[in-house]
Amino acid sequence: MAHLSVNLNKIALLRNSRHTGVPDLRRFAHLALEAGAHGLTVHPRPDERHIRGSDVPMLADLMRPLRPGIEFNIEGYPDARLMHIVRANRPEQVTLVPDAPGAFTSDEGWKLTPAQVQVTGPAIQAIKAQGGRAILFIDADPAVIDRVRTSGADGVEIYTGPYAEAFRAGTHQPVLERIAATAARAREAGLVVNAGHDLNLHNIPPLMAAVPFLAEASIGHELTADALENGFTATVAAYVKALQV
Repeated sequence: MAHLSVNLNKIALLRNSRHTGVPDLRRFAHLALEAGAHGLTVHPRPDERHIRGSDVPMLADLMRPLRPGIEFNIEGYPDARLMHIVRANRPEQVTLVPDAPGAFTSDEGWKLTPAQVQVTGPAIQAIKAQGGRAILFIDADPAVIDRVRTSGADGVEIYTGPYAEAFRAGTHQPVLERIAATAARAREAGLVVNAGHDLNLHNIPPLMAAVPFLAEASIGHELTADALENGFTATVAAYVKALQV
């Protein structure tokens, strides 16, 4: 089965709309883990629109007795600021994304052009030097896998936003086949295969059928939306179950 890493960004975004500390990010991290999540994900953006710099050590400390069995995943653009956070908190996994500082959300993967390799290369080396797993956020494109393998990264997170959009329109089969082809190529290359972006209880089952060896899905936005209707703990448990094959 694939592991669920609960992305806490949207809980933090709601908290940041007031100055009361509600909802309590620490409390929701506890709830996610108690409900069966295998890890927690944060994306500490430079503008701190959701996860703040101070949240990261708090969560790392909260998870310390459970790690490395329960993993902490930090994602973001590999600039000096992010790498300082990584060095200070030593997550089990770091997912590098090619976001510009003001990006609305992560909406494209690394192409690993020569210019991008200059950015990702030192970050991958630094992550692995301190014992972490380096993951590259990529589009569903089998052609990029050879470049990922050459980069020294440990794995990929396949961007599933286009799949989710096509699923809503009922036109997802070609996109799903491309994801499956990319995942198969990555597995053959000895890479970890993760997925994330706009996954939910409806579109996860076809994804798992197509990629039964998926290692992890990082899910936040859709999970949080479902939790507004069904409760956070019950929703996390439902997503854990959906990722089982």
